[in-house]
Amino acid sequence: MDFRLTEDQRALRAGVRDLLAGRYGREALRKSVSGGTSVDRVLWRELGEAGFFSLRLAESEGGAGLGLPEAVLVFEEAGRALLPGPLVATHLAAGVVPGAASGSAVVTAFDLGGPLVAHLGEADAVLGLEGPPPAGEAVRSVDPLTPLWRSAGVPAAGFREEGALLTAALQLGSALRTVELAVRYAGEREQFGQPIGGFQAVKHLCAGMLVRAEVARTAVYAAAVTGDAAEIAAAKLLADEAAVRGARDCLQVHGGMGFTWEADVHLHLKRAWVRAEQWRTAAEAEELLASRLGEEAEADHHGPRG
Repeated sequence: MDFRLTEDQRALRAGVRDLLAGRYGREALRKSVSGGTSVDRVLWRELGEAGFFSLRLAESEGGAGLGLPEAVLVFEEAGRALLPGPLVATHLAAGVVPGAASGSAVVTAFDLGGPLVAHLGEADAVLGLEGPPPAGEAVRSVDPLTPLWRSAGVPAAGFREEGALLTAALQLGSALRTVELAVRYAGEREQFGQPIGGFQAVKHLCAGMLVRAEVARTAVYAAAVTGDAAEIAAAKLLADEAAVRGARDCLQVHGGMGFTWEADVHLHLKRAWVRAEQWRTAAEAEELLASRLGEEAEADHHGPRG
């Protein structure tokens, strides 16, 4: 689908994809999973040098002076690659927390609600809190590359909408990647003498994945342009659904293979589950959208009559 990206935007997305393919390809991902390395400090600094975190800082402050649409494209590629770490929080901290823009500091945020925070053990700072990160107790996480901690803190004020949108972009990248994985496997795996992609049930699964991913892409890109809170909520809601349901359907296409450690499909599902709880949950998005619809209906009811 053509979203009429500018030449510079297409070049940016291609550049990020090439960077991550070379620096964090499948071999690096498997090494991270095997070693339990959720934040690679060397890679973090390389991302900083490439402008990943300073993308939206003004040029006078050492950034690229770009906007949310460009940041969404960058985070979409990070989602495709299953790049781990508190990417959103560190990006939002650029220009606020020393070292965040350059990647020399790892910044996390209380974006999961309640007492949970991701990557607290690897973080140098917490967005919105002064001083070193608070103490915490490690708890088991469904995603091996998103360690969780129980600690006291509150979400950083003023960053929630941007955080939700960038997280939606990560979910979008993951959803698009699982479509590719499902289609590729359906074309390679044979049963009863033909590729399983020839069976109607598998075709329907892959088609449903593609539709959800493309609808989410439209919503995420539109919200990046408008910056409207309700549109961001809708984008997060749709991207969460596309990522979670897409990964589940991809697992079904892969059968038992998808649950093994040799496959990446289950990693997309586990990461999607965690991201669905970050910055804005489905229930919170639905509440915001319902409130906005109520306000618009009330305004129409009391508006001028012809």
